Amino acid sequence: MAKRDYYEVLGVEKDASAEEIKKAYRKTALKYHPDRNPDNKEAEEKFKEAAEAYDVLSNPDKRARYDQFGHAGMDGGAAGGGFGGFGGGFGGFSMEDIFAQFGDIFGGGFGGGSGSRARQRTNRGSDIRVRVSLTLEEIANGVTKKLKLNKNIVCDACGGSGAKDASSRTTCSHCNGQGVVTQVQNTIFGRMQSQTVCPVCGGQGTVIKDKCSKCSGEGYVKGSEVVEFNIPAGVAEGMMITVSGKGNAARQGGVNGDLLVVIEEQADPRFIRDGANLIHNLTIPVTTALIGGEVEVPTISSKAKINIAPGTQAGKVLRLRGKGLPSINSYGNYSGTGDLLVVVDIAIPSSLNSEEKELVSKLAQQPHFRNPEKTSKQNIFERMKDFFN
Repeated sequence: MAKRDYYEVLGVEKDASAEEIKKAYRKTALKYHPDRNPDNKEAEEKFKEAAEAYDVLSNPDKRARYDQFGHAGMDGGAAGGGFGGFGGGFGGFSMEDIFAQFGDIFGGGFGGGSGSRARQRTNRGSDIRVRVSLTLEEIANGVTKKLKLNKNIVCDACGGSGAKDASSRTTCSHCNGQGVVTQVQNTIFGRMQSQTVCPVCGGQGTVIKDKCSKCSGEGYVKGSEVVEFNIPAGVAEGMMITVSGKGNAARQGGVNGDLLVVIEEQADPRFIRDGANLIHNLTIPVTTALIGGEVEVPTISSKAKINIAPGTQAGKVLRLRGKGLPSINSYGNYSGTGDLLVVVDIAIPSSLNSEEKELVSKLAQQPHFRNPEKTSKQNIFERMKDFFN
């Protein structure tokens, strides 16, 4: 099932301000909050959907990518969320992750739906950005890539907790496991109450008495990992795919960062890409242009034969339907395959021998050569423009 437009999910216009987006998210999240909709799976999915939309639209970089590419520019392949409309969820986050990341937006009566736990801070690992260069054939068919990444990985000695053993992590006595501390101040307006992150546990609600000797309490160590992910057909230069949870490991059992895969497109000397269409410049002998014939043209993965009609002019555009690239629309859904457009060019010999000159001279005296038909005054660029229109 295709994902809904993020602006539609939050009920805002595409030019909505950051504050309008935040207010819309709070309204939607409170409507479908688990505390108001216990054991309601549909409400839970809409709650997660709103969080996913807010995660993108509240981030200027992500929002810019989304506005340009839609869902296709946001989600990753098999190793994480789905690509565009092909599936996937909220970056691999659980309900608690959502509360931890956006819990402050709910305010007042609704924290995280799990009491004090929702106020605790969850550490998050940093993202890793890589560039992947694809051939036109890989773009046409989609491809699975494997990358070996040097990064922070979960410590295998402590399982990422940072503690020597299970008994080494205890509830923070300063905040009593809340992750926040409450301060009350007397002001001219009365007693004012505010909450801040606990300075002792950093908002986690627990502290480590004895740290893991391998990672020194960090929960991660330097290492490497082979990451495999799918790149769907039809991607384009500059598009970014997010492979959720495959970035750097977080401190002390937090949420891993993401792997951000930026697409680079290798130049193919046979074609010029125009969206889902491919343009190929075909040069034919003047004799073929005069009397016609069958010629061979390259396609992405093979070759095809086309007929040149007698009297074909330079600049003629021939269309081979379905021989272009798969197309994905602005919401990441498959929307058909483009065409291969063959632009005809005619090769005129730059020099002739005496016999050839004699033959051409004889042709020049024939009626069709003495009074040639007028061709369009449009140049090749105008013809191509008219063709697309």
